[in-house]
Amino acid sequence: MNKNTMEEYLEFAKKIAYEAGKIMLKYFNHNNGSSYKGDRTIVTLADTEINSYLIDKVKETYPSHAVDGEEEQEGKSEFVWVCDPVDGTAMYARHIPVAVFSLALVVSGVPLLGVIYDPFTDSLYSAIKGYGAYKNNEKISVNNYALDDIRSVCHCDMWSKAKYNVIQVFSELSKITYLNDIGSIARASCCVATGDYTLTIFTGTEHKNCDIAAVKVIVEEAGGKVTDLFGNEQRYDRSINGAIISNGIVHDEVVNIIKENIKSV
Repeated sequence: MNKNTMEEYLEFAKKIAYEAGKIMLKYFNHNNGSSYKGDRTIVTLADTEINSYLIDKVKETYPSHAVDGEEEQEGKSEFVWVCDPVDGTAMYARHIPVAVFSLALVVSGVPLLGVIYDPFTDSLYSAIKGYGAYKNNEKISVNNYALDDIRSVCHCDMWSKAKYNVIQVFSELSKITYLNDIGSIARASCCVATGDYTLTIFTGTEHKNCDIAAVKVIVEEAGGKVTDLFGNEQRYDRSINGAIISNGIVHDEVVNIIKENIKSV
């Protein structure tokens, strides 16, 4: 696929992202209509409105493409727009401004471009595979810190219904590095892409490609590495096997810690 076509797709994704940001801000300080889904995760009016808006725009502009949104899906195609309308919904629903919109174009399982938009700081992270990663059109890159570097901060994401219990993994990591959790895996991954974080670990699996598809291309174009929890490549047009998002330098070390403490399923 030529660069001009990819840039056209990216501009489409950016327009969607900015509109999604407006929707997020519209509901943020008001009744956001939050409710609980069957898996006990929160969904808000912003989630459903953004997802529906994306489907309408894809059908209008690229009718041969499909949409795999966290709240709604449409069509079947090798070209899939994979979206998390509000990543960090639990924070957003409680009026805590740590949530982002995430969108990737995935072709035959591979994310070729991604955008992540934080409307609270007006920060747009974007990348086309092979052409670098950017924050508000300024190039970004991961850091070169080891885990035990005093400057390293690592993000840990877990919940009770996760397929993998990573408590022991985080216990081992806490002996050598600083851990925290900001409540949005996509936002934390952008911190890896800009060099503010060294690592983030994500335990999501079922339909969690929506959380990581854009992260994959943005972080890797910033010089980092994104794999499943056990260091393997994976497709992003279907459920995933968790994710390690790192600066690349610490990746193998983290994979080894995980393999020593949890089993691949």
